[in-house]
Amino acid sequence: MSAFWKHAEEIFEAARHGGAEECELSILWHRDGSIHMLTGSEWQLESLRQHHGAAAAYHVSRKAGGLRLEARSAGESCVFQTSQRAHPQPVLAPDFPRYLMIR
Repeated sequence: MSAFWKHAEEIFEAARHGGAEECELSILWHRDGSIHMLTGSEWQLESLRQHHGAAAAYHVSRKAGGLRLEARSAGESCVFQTSQRAHPQPVLAPDFPRYLMIR
């Protein structure tokens, strides 16, 4: 397995086990091993990779309970994706008290 695929898998697993909040994050992996992280980038992933001279670029997008990772290098690309969760938060009964009365 190439370093590109190994990094894609590791980033996806870390994002799967991260928080539930929505996020947009691009990660640029340079040939010297350094990492550059950008939030909310509007650039296409390949353009971003080339502009910064990165060996590989990864984009993590978490929305509405679903997760997507797009990964690109000079000769490889892949997409990992999960579907939305059926019930991201537990549903409480409407008459369930959300407070405690002390007398």
